Amino acid sequence: MSIAVVIEDEPDIRLLLTDILEQAGFTVHGVGTGAEGVELVRRHNPVITTLDVSMPGMDGFETAKRIRTFSATYLLMLTARSEEIDALQGLQSGADDYITKPFRPREVRARVEAMLRRPRGLQADETAPAASAAPAEDHVEHRGLHVEPETRITVVDGQVVELTRSEFDILLDLLQSAGRVVSKTQLALTVRGERGMTSDFISEHDRRAIEVHVANLRRKLGESPSDPRWIETVRGVGYRRTA
Repeated sequence: MSIAVVIEDEPDIRLLLTDILEQAGFTVHGVGTGAEGVELVRRHNPVITTLDVSMPGMDGFETAKRIRTFSATYLLMLTARSEEIDALQGLQSGADDYITKPFRPREVRARVEAMLRRPRGLQADETAPAASAAPAEDHVEHRGLHVEPETRITVVDGQVVELTRSEFDILLDLLQSAGRVVSKTQLALTVRGERGMTSDFISEHDRRAIEVHVANLRRKLGESPSDPRWIETVRGVGYRRTA
């Protein structure tokens, strides 16, 4: 059976998350501290890991960073904080998505199912085959930016850039858009693996998450929002590839 790890210091919430994931078909291992969580992930190689931000000792941000050094597990970060800076820090630490407390079990289940529809694997150093093995026609080039959809490798001016799944999916969608505007709603559907589906269940939370992902993406690429090289902001709508 698929394995999940729950890292949560509140016993009631840990039990609730365990129930949600077990109902989704996972074998679940739960712990109450970040240090224990890192070891559980190392031992069981789970498909998905839920991670609380506010824990005694090692917090969720540091825990996520340590997990990301060796694991491609899907990371769903849970936080009682709703400020954008906390979402930004969580996604910078390697989380695939975040959800704020209190949450509804149905919402957690939906986000887990969305993550499972996306490719699993770390970028760059754990991608196979190597970049040179990809066919020449299977890549996108724009202003010194080289992106390979099959190997999920990103190269800027000859340097490999490590991106999260969400950042890579957003970048590829924008580069393949041929200059048309891509809305935050469309990008949210892409990140959730639901491209082309109805946008009825895309929330303001999802659109804010896209803003955070794009901010992280620009930082890693070395792009200035005021003088964009690759990603241009269309205020009130979304983003597009620069000309």
